[in-house]
Amino acid sequence: MSANDDQLNNIEQMIGSQSLPPVHDWHPKSTRDIDIRIARNGDWFYAGSLIERERMVKLFSTVLRVDEDGCTYLVTPQERLRICVEDAPFTCILVERHGAPLASTLVFTTNVGDQVIADAQHAIEVEYATAGGEPSPYVVVRDRLRALMLRPVFYQVADWAEERKGVLGVESSGVFMPLSEAGLQLSE
Repeated sequence: MSANDDQLNNIEQMIGSQSLPPVHDWHPKSTRDIDIRIARNGDWFYAGSLIERERMVKLFSTVLRVDEDGCTYLVTPQERLRICVEDAPFTCILVERHGAPLASTLVFTTNVGDQVIADAQHAIEVEYATAGGEPSPYVVVRDRLRALMLRPVFYQVADWAEERKGVLGVESSGVFMPLSEAGLQLSE
């Protein structure tokens, strides 16, 4: 086993050992709006002021949930607090490739320090608002929560892309994920 394999095994074990609050088991009766906004760049604001305490942002990020109505909430057993998310609640600030070129595994790190291995449940999703337009690349962090890839991260992913049946994409954990408009849906 190579050092790269050891490193990937360590990442997988760390991700597997992380536990999050069971927000999907909580069904609070009270729902209200709260003046929290997550900007497109991943910054969190409360009442218009930047939340500078990283530990607070990290804590809040563990109780996020996107419900059937498409809204994002901070959830506790007592209440759901609807927040404003400009694009995605997280950003991808780093990507590493392990096992290349034969069995590539892409590991993304978010702005709150979470690591995500791109696979069937944590897919890379690229949306184009218009044909030929700018891509909006994401990776699914958990459930319906996604992380927007920062431009340098997406450029790195695109650098690893290969063409298969006329579709440009990358493979991670045995799953081919399209990056180009061919094979993708235009967002509405």
